[in-house]
Amino acid sequence: MDGARPALTETTALGSAYLAGIAVGYWKSADDVSGQWKVDRRFEPAMSRTAAAALRERWTEALGRSKGWEKGIKGIKN
Repeated sequence: MDGARPALTETTALGSAYLAGIAVGYWKSADDVSGQWKVDRRFEPAMSRTAAAALRERWTEALGRSKGWEKGIKGIKN
């Protein structure tokens, strides 16, 4: 879910617990587990998609310019 923060943020541990529960038969399927998920808060962007795309483009250009800045570092292609 885009822009949704789950009530329980330890999702890695929770996912492992859900898979273990399915494996031992506590839940029958992933569909049974999906009903457990609760939203804590929803976030909506305050910036337009156009403005966000423009900023992302500028960031990508800056990132490109920064590549190869330091010459001679082993493992970095210049």
